[in-house]
Amino acid sequence: MKRWIVTGLMCWALPAAAAVQQFQLDNGLKVIVQEDHRAPIVVSQLWYRAGSMDEFNGTTGLAHMLEHLMFKGTKAVPDGQFSKLIAAAGGRENAFTTTDYTVYFEQLQKDRLELAFKLEADRMQNLTLSADDFVKENQVVREERRMRTDDQPQARVYEDMMSVAFQEHPYRRPVIGWMNDLEHMTVDDARGWYQRWYAPNNATLVVVGDVNADVVKDLAARYFGVVPAKTLPDRKIQIEPVQTGIKRVNVKAPAKVPYLLMGYHVPVLHDAEHDWEPYALEVLAGVLDGNEAARLGRIVVREQGVATQAGASYDLVARGPGMFMLDGTPAQGKTVADLETALRAQVQSIIQNGVNPDELKRVKAQVIAANVYQRDSTFYQAMLLGEYVTDGLPVSAVADHVARVQAISAAQVQAVAQKYLIDDALTIATLDPQPLTDKQPPQLPVAGSRHLN
Repeated sequence: MKRWIVTGLMCWALPAAAAVQQFQLDNGLKVIVQEDHRAPIVVSQLWYRAGSMDEFNGTTGLAHMLEHLMFKGTKAVPDGQFSKLIAAAGGRENAFTTTDYTVYFEQLQKDRLELAFKLEADRMQNLTLSADDFVKENQVVREERRMRTDDQPQARVYEDMMSVAFQEHPYRRPVIGWMNDLEHMTVDDARGWYQRWYAPNNATLVVVGDVNADVVKDLAARYFGVVPAKTLPDRKIQIEPVQTGIKRVNVKAPAKVPYLLMGYHVPVLHDAEHDWEPYALEVLAGVLDGNEAARLGRIVVREQGVATQAGASYDLVARGPGMFMLDGTPAQGKTVADLETALRAQVQSIIQNGVNPDELKRVKAQVIAANVYQRDSTFYQAMLLGEYVTDGLPVSAVADHVARVQAISAAQVQAVAQKYLIDDALTIATLDPQPLTDKQPPQLPVAGSRHLN
C-alpha cells in the first residue's frame, strides 16, 4: 500500500520527460527506452513474461528457483562473477519474481550500460545449471520459505487466503512454492523452465536514464540480437469461476496478536483506452486508506478504537484476476469479529452513501504526488513501463494514468463498490494467535504485494 498525500499539488508542474521510444528486434525482444538526462546514471531491466502463474501443480516455486540459479554463472562468467563485475563497475543488481513475471535489473553509470547488456544476453542463452548448484540453491530457497512464510503468521494468513479465494486460477499458489514441491524439485525441472521461457521473444528490455535511444538500440542489437528466438508454449486461458458465497479460513499459528485479511474479487486493467472500473477501484482504495483523513485510519483506528492498524490495497495492473484487499489488527480488548464488522461497515457506508468531494480531491492529489515521485526515480519509471508492457498494456497507459484517475467521478467510485465489494465475492482469513515459544522468530511486516525477491 504505497500511497502519498501532498496538498496543493494541482499547481505543480510534473518533471519534463522525453517521449518513450520502443522497438522490437528481429528475434522478438521488445526494447523500451525512456531518456532522462537529469543524472549520469542508467537503469536496465530485463523482464521475462514468466512467473508463478505459468507453473503447474507439482512444480510450484520453479520461477523463483530459476531466478536464484540465474546468478550461478555461465562458461564465460562463472558463479559469483556477475555480481562482482557489476559491483566493480560501481553498480548494483538484483532480481525478483512475481506471479506474472521475473525481472533482472542493473543500475550503473551511463557509460557502463554495455556491461549490463553483455552479461544479461550471455545468461539468457548460456546459463550453467549444474546439479550441485541446484541442490545448494534449493536449500537456500527452502530456508527462505521457512523464514518468510512458515515462521511469519501474517504471511501464512495471506498464503492461505489466496489458496481459498482462488479455486481454479494459478494465483492460488504461492510464488515461493509449496514446501513439498520445493523438496521434490529437480535440476531437470529448472532446466525445463529455463529452456521453455527464457527467450528474447518472451522478454522486454527496459532502459531508463541518461542515454541516447539510438545508442541503446545499437547495443541491444549487438548483444541480444544474436540470441535466437524460441517457439514458446501455448498459454492456456484459465478463467476463475464466479464465487457464489463468502469463503472463510482460520490460521492457527504462534503470534502475539490476531490479524484479519479480507479479499474481494475485482477486475484489473485490460483495455487501457476504455476500461474505467480499475481506476475507480484505485480511487476507492485511496478513500479507505493512504492518508491521515482516509476512512479506515480516521474512523476504525482513531475514532472507534477497534484496530491498531487497518488498511486497503489494490493493484490495477496484472496478467490475472484482481483482488481488493482490506486488512487490520484488532486493538486490545477487540476481536477479529469486531474488526470485520467495522471494516464491512465502512464498505457499506460507501455503497449506500458514496464518497464526498473532499475525499475525491485528496485521493486525486495523492495520484499526482505519486506520479511526481515516480518520475523522480529512474528505477520506478522503468518498473512502471516494464510492468504495464509485460502484463499486456501499451506504454501509453503509464502516461495516461493520472488523467484517467482525474476523470473518475464520485458516482463511479460508488458504482464499483456496489458492484464488486459484495459478500458473494468475499474471502475472509483470520489469524488465531497461539502461545509463542522461546525460540519464536520475530514477526516481519507483510505488504500483501505480489512481489517476492
